[in-house]
Amino acid sequence: MSKRCVKARVGGKVQGVWYRRGVQEQALQHGLTGYAKNLPDGQVEVLLCGNGEAVNQVANWLWQGPPNARVTHVELESIECRDPDCFVCL
Repeated sequence: MSKRCVKARVGGKVQGVWYRRGVQEQALQHGLTGYAKNLPDGQVEVLLCGNGEAVNQVANWLWQGPPNARVTHVELESIECRDPDCFVCL
């Protein structure tokens, strides 16, 4: 099993629509760790770490988000897996 970590910046209507909670639910269902936090500019920053295929699946879901979200862009950056980044609980 290959481990992968990605950091994403998600833009659009992603604050105030349960986006972070949706990320948390998706990540937990796929056994991932990381975080999702609101940024001052209205975007959401997401860190996903775990099994490479599971990270890919949740990273693809970021484009969808919960029903009230309107995602306009997702910027993904692969990062080196290291403590404590990869073991922060969502």
